[in-house]
Amino acid sequence: MFIKEYLNNGIPVVMESFKNVRSVAIGIWVKVGSRHETSEKNGISHFLEHMFFKGTKKRTVKDIAFDIDSMGGDLNAFTSRENTAFYVKVIEEYLESGVELLTDIFVNSAFPEEEIEKEKKIIKEEIKMIEDTPDDYIHDLFSQTVWGREGLGQTILGRRETIASFTRPDIMKHIRTYYGTKDIVIACAGFFSQDKLIDMLNRKLGGLRHGTEPKTGTSSAFRKNIKVFPKKLSEAHICIGVPSLSQDDKERYALFVLNTILGAGVSSRLFQEIREKRGLAYSVYSFTSSYTDTGLWGVYAGVSKKKIREVAELIIAEMLNLPDTLSDSELERAKNHLKGNLILGLESTSSRMNNIARQEIYFGKYSSPDEIMKAVDIVSIGQIKELASRLISRENFAITAYGDMPENILDGVV
Repeated sequence: MFIKEYLNNGIPVVMESFKNVRSVAIGIWVKVGSRHETSEKNGISHFLEHMFFKGTKKRTVKDIAFDIDSMGGDLNAFTSRENTAFYVKVIEEYLESGVELLTDIFVNSAFPEEEIEKEKKIIKEEIKMIEDTPDDYIHDLFSQTVWGREGLGQTILGRRETIASFTRPDIMKHIRTYYGTKDIVIACAGFFSQDKLIDMLNRKLGGLRHGTEPKTGTSSAFRKNIKVFPKKLSEAHICIGVPSLSQDDKERYALFVLNTILGAGVSSRLFQEIREKRGLAYSVYSFTSSYTDTGLWGVYAGVSKKKIREVAELIIAEMLNLPDTLSDSELERAKNHLKGNLILGLESTSSRMNNIARQEIYFGKYSSPDEIMKAVDIVSIGQIKELASRLISRENFAITAYGDMPENILDGVV
């Protein structure tokens, strides 16, 4: 059962309760991410996320770790381009203890100077780890190619030089700017008493300031660039994409179907053509990245550097041919794939909590799994053909390649 209530200070709380589980997941979501940062402070949202776990007025770093392990639970956080979330997952008998721990780090963190300096070193190691994982790192490079060096083009982790510059006043300013009640959504899913939860949250979070209206961040225009980033690697990596839909676009379900047909499963066109038929890549898939005001529809492949141009041409040809070659059988298979993945993806309390939080942030309303499946079911062949024709054209492509290759290797590919 889904319910939405408000705390006394106006924070929305979205809740989905179930009788047939023992766990409960609760998250505090803040509507700020890397796109809201200035280039001089790029990475501060992610840095602050880490710092919330570095001690409170009554708990040391060690206390926080021991407390969550004593509950057998999971206390964690993540940062994206538009949101920062802090969450705890425990069995229902530890709900009150879990909420107390989560709200303590969120409201009472001390941000000690020595922990700030220590965390700078840790995040620099995290950056190195991502840079040494090229199939991850190329997505940052692709975002930079497409969106530029501000807003959505900024990396979530930040840059070494910006991280080195962070001070405690910077952290406190970021909290004052973005961590007000109007910037926050709380989500909870699992086995719990809704009245008891609201009472706990009012007691723990009632003192948060109202803040200002949430900021949308820098608007980003899609840049139709081709960029090659040379690097000594044994494999070459490529991302190719076109401008796409925002999070709340009414045609988003048609896009999900199109993406599934193109490259979101083992029966997809790209997987069958590039991996199964030609043996040119181990990993090839398509993806959608949607934000409040814009979006990206892209393809990733990891290939031999000698085959990168061939694979790029195959991907582009496959995308350009989509509008004229889509079939009813592909449409039905994609719908079934999407609906199956939806149900499988919502079988944990953590995923249900994530789902209702994102729905509140981006749509301001709740759609049940049945309603979402019906929206997928009514997507028509004419709708996906029209959408594919509108999104895909030779003039719309942006391409990023990363690996040991000449910078002009993709000249003229579109």
